[in-house]
Amino acid sequence: MIEWLARLFARGEPALSEASARDASALASLHAVSFRQGWSDGEFAQMLRERNIVAHRATVGRALHGFILSRLAAGEAEILSVAVAAARRGRGLARALLNLHLRRLAGLGVRAVFLEVDENNAPARRLYQRAGFREVGRRPGYYQQGGDPPATALVLRRDLV
Repeated sequence: MIEWLARLFARGEPALSEASARDASALASLHAVSFRQGWSDGEFAQMLRERNIVAHRATVGRALHGFILSRLAAGEAEILSVAVAAARRGRGLARALLNLHLRRLAGLGVRAVFLEVDENNAPARRLYQRAGFREVGRRPGYYQQGGDPPATALVLRRDLV
């Protein structure tokens, strides 16, 4: 009983590794609780089988705690999604995933990385600013907010070389 409780309350550090199509269901589940319009298992499985997709995950045991996913094209990459489980937010996991991901992209010869972020998402904006991203554009009305007015997406860029 004590061993079971110890495992239950253990705060193991997440292991960071590459994600694959086998992770599609777990990624879809985390994405669904993290965003208004989640992507399906099938959408993740299809993306993760594409040669131009790079994805990393953070796991503790078999449990997924976070992921990051990018698409490569012509020496550039676009970060498509980053998600961290609510219980792990604010502990540096997104930063660790982003740092690993950017190193991998640089190793693949990517020269510039782009992403879009909701202008109202202060934690994500801080993460990207601290990682060296800068605003290069805006997309007004890009994010639908349910009954609220649509939010502006900030287009961010970071050069890797």
